[in-house]
Amino acid sequence: MEAIIRLSAFVGFLVLMILWEIYAPRRQLLYSRWQRWGINFSLSILGLLLVRFTIGAAAYIAAIAATDNNIGLLNQFDLPHWLSIGISLLLLDLAIYGQHVASHQWKWLWRLHKVHHTDLDFDVTTAIRFHPVEILISMIYKVFIIYIIGVNAVAVIAFEVILSSTALFNHGNVLLPKKWDFRIRKLIVTPDMHRIHHSVIPTETDSNYGFSLSIWDRLFGTYTEEPKCGHQVMTIGLADYRHGYDVDLKALITMPFRSKK
Repeated sequence: MEAIIRLSAFVGFLVLMILWEIYAPRRQLLYSRWQRWGINFSLSILGLLLVRFTIGAAAYIAAIAATDNNIGLLNQFDLPHWLSIGISLLLLDLAIYGQHVASHQWKWLWRLHKVHHTDLDFDVTTAIRFHPVEILISMIYKVFIIYIIGVNAVAVIAFEVILSSTALFNHGNVLLPKKWDFRIRKLIVTPDMHRIHHSVIPTETDSNYGFSLSIWDRLFGTYTEEPKCGHQVMTIGLADYRHGYDVDLKALITMPFRSKK
C-alpha cells in the first residue's frame, strides 16, 4: 500500500510539472529533451529496481519496527500523534539536508552524487537523475535515521511523498513570478533557488542544498539568493563533463568507479 501511495503521488506530480514546463518554461533548453529524458528515466528505473530487489520497503518496515519496539528518541515520550509526525518530518528534512551536504564534501560520496550534477540542462527529470548505488545508500541512511528518531510509519509515507514532490517541483524548468518565488522560498525551496545549486560555478554548486524546507540553508550559511550570471544564461552542470560522451548512460553508470575528479 505504501508503495502505491508514493508511486501515485510521484507520477501525478511528475505529469503536472511536465505540463507546467511545456506551457510556461523558465529557460530555453539547450540539449535534446528526449536524449536526456531517456538517460534520466533509465537511471531512475535502475535505482528503483536495485532498491526493490535488495532492501525493498526498508524505510516503512523500519518505522513499524521502531514503533513496535519503542526504538528511537520520539518513542521515549508520550507525544500527541500530530506532534510526533510534525517533529519527525522536520528532523527527517534536516537529515536529508545533512546527507546532501555530505554528498558534496565527502569525496567517495561525491563520486556517486556528481552523476546528478552532470545533467547539462535543468528540468523536472533532473530530480530523478541519481546513480543507482547512491539511491541504495540513501535508503540505508534513511533507515538508520528512522531508528534514531523513532519515526512512525505514517510520518515515513508522508515524508517520502513530500520529498519526491518538492524535489520534482524545485527541479522544474518552470516560470514562477519573482515576487511569488521569494515568498514561497521563505519556507519551501523553489526552482530558481535550487537551480543555483546546479550552476557550473563551484561556489554556487556548494550552496542551496535544501530539497524541501529552505530554512536549513539560511540557518547553516549555505544560502545563495541569485546566480552570478543570471538564471537565463547561467551554465548548468560540471566543468569537467561538457560533452555527450561524458554523460551517456554507460559513462554515468561507470563514472564513480573510473574517475577521481
